[in-house]
Amino acid sequence: MFNKPHGVLTQFTSDEDRRTLADFIDVPGVYPAGRLDADSEGLVVLTDDGVMQARISEPKHKMTKVYWVQVEGVPSAAALESLRSGVNLGDFISGRCEADLMAEPVTLWSRDPPIRYRAAVPTSWIRLAITEGKNRQVRRMTAKVGFPTLRLVRWSVGPWTLDGLELAQWRRLAVSEVAPVAKSWSASVPALRSNRRY
Repeated sequence: MFNKPHGVLTQFTSDEDRRTLADFIDVPGVYPAGRLDADSEGLVVLTDDGVMQARISEPKHKMTKVYWVQVEGVPSAAALESLRSGVNLGDFISGRCEADLMAEPVTLWSRDPPIRYRAAVPTSWIRLAITEGKNRQVRRMTAKVGFPTLRLVRWSVGPWTLDGLELAQWRRLAVSEVAPVAKSWSASVPALRSNRRY
């Protein structure tokens, strides 16, 4: 698990002069299970197991990802219900999800660079739990209901959260943290019979 800072690409190589996972993680053979765009922050799970990678990243497996989303303005009850019910984004309609106002996370690190500040425009935070995760989906959803995303932090992927993981730090998942999830998918997941790194 890696707590990705803003501006870091969720890949190990880049043709551009931008930071990547390789600037933080020196573990051979692991790959991110799903993307998190450069403007977003938070939890990225990496694995060397192809089955695990697919189960985490492919929407058909419906693994829940929780995002803390700072938006411009204060969403109405109707806007939150629109998010929950599914938003028509043109190329697809988002699935049903959880969307609720939350207090500003007091333990959240400062973002570098900080979001733009406008004294006349209030901001608020939404806890959004989805099982899809298509390209820039959360940002597109909040914009569609009239509340553009200013800051996006992925707090959790399935049962794994950022709790205790500092910004730009990574740690290995213990077998005890992975095994229950793997068992729920299949009794024969290869990761349970090997010394793979997660």
